[in-house]
This record gives sequence, structure tokens and C-alpha cells, in this order.
Amino acid sequence: MADKIEKALKKLTEKERKEVKNILTKIQRGSINGLDVKKLRGRDDIFRARKGRIRIIFRKTKESILVLSIERRSDKTYKDL
Repeated sequence: MADKIEKALKKLTEKERKEVKNILTKIQRGSINGLDVKKLRGRDDIFRARKGRIRIIFRKTKESILVLSIERRSDKTYKDL
């Protein structure tokens, strides 16, 4: 899965990569104030963070945070979750 995330990051511009890194740092610290984070419908442990057209899909458990996907918003963004 790490390869999928690395590949997605390479498709982003340098500015978008910096924004994603900033968002992931805040999520990891647990300080999501000011971020557009929502729980995905039908799931208790999967969330999405939004910044413009970029979506970061992640699973949050008591022990860890696992990034599932980083994508630009499209019709396929929320499929297969």
C-alpha cells in the first residue's frame, strides 16, 4: 500500500505535496481542528480529509492511523472502500 501512496504523491504538484504533508502531520498529532475531516458514511473507522480537490482517505484506530488513499477528487475517489 505504501507504493500506492508514493505513486499518488508523485502525481501531485510540489505545493499540493506540502499541503498533504501538513495535513498528515496534524492528523498524526491528533489536532484536526481547522481541517475539513469527515467520517465516511457507513464506516466508523474511515475518514477523509479534504483540501481543495485533494482527498486523503485514512483509517483511524486507537493505536494508529493508516493512510488508505491520496487522490484528486473524481467519480472514483470513494469507490472500493
